[in-house]
Amino acid sequence: MKLGIIRCMQTEDYCPGTTDFKVVRERKGAFQGIEEDIEIIGFINCGGCPGKKAVLRARELKKRGADTIAFTSCIQLGTPIGYPCPFAKKMKELIQNDLGEDIKIID
Repeated sequence: MKLGIIRCMQTEDYCPGTTDFKVVRERKGAFQGIEEDIEIIGFINCGGCPGKKAVLRARELKKRGADTIAFTSCIQLGTPIGYPCPFAKKMKELIQNDLGEDIKIID
């Protein structure tokens, strides 16, 4: 798996993404059960609310080799700020529609 990770721009000032890398490395959460090697291609923010730049950023991750895009817990769960992204569902839909079936989306 060649993985591109998209995170929330609002949290990047105080979250270095350590847990995201740990979850991938230890195959926990959404990565549980994945047996193939995982290579992280890139780690980028969504571009800020309402997440419209996420499509362009996902395109760039794909261009650089990603076959899978994962959204971090700060987008899905709102960690560590306690506010899940209200645009997450739409952002994922736009990326899936833009990149097609040859890219896998992981929450």
